[in-house]
Amino acid sequence: MDTQNTSVRTRAQSRNGGKNHPHRRTQRPHANAHPGGVIHDNTRHTTRFTVIGNHLAQHPELSGLAIGLAVYIQSVPTGAPVDIKTLAARFPEGTTRIAAALRELETHGYLRRTRERTASGRIVTRTVSCNQPGRQRTRDHETPEAAPPKPPARRAATAPQQKPARPRALPDVPKPAYTSPALLQTATEVLAGLRRTNPRLLLSATDAEHLAPGVAAWLERDLTPTAVRHALTSDLPPEPLRRPAALLAHRLTAQLPPLPPFRAPEPPPPVHHPMRNCDTCDRGYRGPDPRNCQGCAPRKQLPESADDPEATPAG
Repeated sequence: MDTQNTSVRTRAQSRNGGKNHPHRRTQRPHANAHPGGVIHDNTRHTTRFTVIGNHLAQHPELSGLAIGLAVYIQSVPTGAPVDIKTLAARFPEGTTRIAAALRELETHGYLRRTRERTASGRIVTRTVSCNQPGRQRTRDHETPEAAPPKPPARRAATAPQQKPARPRALPDVPKPAYTSPALLQTATEVLAGLRRTNPRLLLSATDAEHLAPGVAAWLERDLTPTAVRHALTSDLPPEPLRRPAALLAHRLTAQLPPLPPFRAPEPPPPVHHPMRNCDTCDRGYRGPDPRNCQGCAPRKQLPESADDPEATPAG
C-alpha cells in the first residue's frame, strides 16, 4: 500500500492568470530586430473591435490624420454622420485639416462622396467607406465566375477624342451707380483679403476683376469693408468649394442690401446772441448788432441832418 505507482501521469499544473492567459501573447523581439524596436503585448479582442488591413494602417502615402479618420469611419455603425463638422467636433483638428485628410482618402479610394437630392429637395452628401479599395463586392448568391463579362474595350484609334470642357462663365454681379478708381481699388482689396479669413476663398486675378464691381455696389450702400468681408465669409458650406468665385457672385447678388434712403440736408442750427445793452436806449437785447438793438439800429443809419432840426441845409 505504501508503494507509489510510477506509471501514473503527474497532475497538470494550474495556469497562472498573468503569465499563461489563453488570449494573451507577447511577441519576443527577433534576433535581427533593432534593439529599440517595438515589442507587442497583444490580447485577443472578443467584442467591440474592427478589422483594419495593413494596407491602410501602413499606407506609405497617407498622412497620420487620414489613416486615423479612416479607422474611425470604418468603426462607426452604418448611418452615423461623418461630415466635416461632425468630425471637427469629435477630434481636436480643425475643419481645414480634416477636409484635407478626407480628400486624401478619396484620392486613394478609401472614401467615395457624392451629392444627392432627397425627396424633400434638400441636397445631402453621401459617404461610402471602402475597407479594401479596388475590390468590388459580389452578391451573396453570385460567384466571381458567374458575373457578367465586361464588354471588349474599343480601340483607342476609333474612340472619339473629347475636347476639354470650357469653364462655365461666372454669374453677373451688381454694378455700382457711380464708379471711381478708388472705390474699385477698395473692392479689390476686400476680395484679396478673403483668403486670410477662409483659405478656400482663393481667387484668381480674373475672378477678382469680375467680382470687384459687385463689392463696389455694396460699398456705395454705406457698408464698411469689414461688414462686406463678414457677409461674404460667414456661414459657408463645410464641404470643399469647387467654384468659390461663383459662390461669391451669387451672394453679392442675392444678399445685396437696399440703397440708403435720401436724406434732406438739415437746416443750420440757430445762432444764439449774447445779452447786450443798447448804446442808444440802454435796454437789454439779443441781436447781431453789437451796439444797438433792432429798434435803435434803423435810426442810427439815418444821416445826422435828418434828426437835427437846427441843422442848416447846404447851399
